[in-house]
Amino acid sequence: MDVIRSGGVDALADAVLAGEQGPDPRELTATSVFWAHHGTRLAGGTVTYLNQYVLVRVGDAFGACAFEAGEVDAGVCGALSGSSLEALLRDPARPVRIAALDAYLAAVRPHRFSGAEPVTLPAGPPEVRAVARDAAVAGLLDIAEGARVALIGVVNPLVAAIRERGGVPLPCDLNLRTTQWGDPVTRDMAEVLEAADAVVATGMTLSNGSFDAVLARCRARGVPLVVYAQTGSAVARAFLGAGVSALSAEPFPFSQFSAEPTVLYRYRGTA
Repeated sequence: MDVIRSGGVDALADAVLAGEQGPDPRELTATSVFWAHHGTRLAGGTVTYLNQYVLVRVGDAFGACAFEAGEVDAGVCGALSGSSLEALLRDPARPVRIAALDAYLAAVRPHRFSGAEPVTLPAGPPEVRAVARDAAVAGLLDIAEGARVALIGVVNPLVAAIRERGGVPLPCDLNLRTTQWGDPVTRDMAEVLEAADAVVATGMTLSNGSFDAVLARCRARGVPLVVYAQTGSAVARAFLGAGVSALSAEPFPFSQFSAEPTVLYRYRGTA
């Protein structure tokens, strides 16, 4: 636990490779490595979200990591399926390493048996399920009226959910320039991290390598950090009480891939 309290994602991966977090990853097999590429535009919206994920299956657990176009080639599916988990944890591509780390931690401690609060998202169209999901994320925020909430990775329904709870969103994203309502979106993460009274970050920060910087700044300022993760949900969980205040973990298969009820898991950390 000390390495997690003082370090970041690479320190956690090193601890897994050293056998300090559970079974030796050399003895575990990545039965299936695959990817998903899809686009979504919610009714009434103007933004098309393009998402690509690499996924790793270990036993009855799945690990996932979103990535930007061109970071991972489809050839990994055939090349890596059946490899040891150790090999994937050492892969040159960061998204593969994060998906493998997520799969390992989810296999060692499945979300459904972890004591987290399960939240069932209702059946229905994407608009209904997205609103329910982001309301569940916003429900993890304990903020005063007018609190400034940095949103690292912009999802429009979550912007609305933060406002509904009395917060003032400070949106930051590498791809979007405005929210659905015309709010300017900055690319400068440091700017919003310094101004925020609380921070909400997506699991995509694990994929692009910015998670450690967000974690370190929130630790230094004593600012609550809420993570909502499809990418690396079990990875983010390892930092609960060590910089992460709360987590909405949504393991694969994700809500956008189904119209039926699905479950996400809410965690609240301890100081």
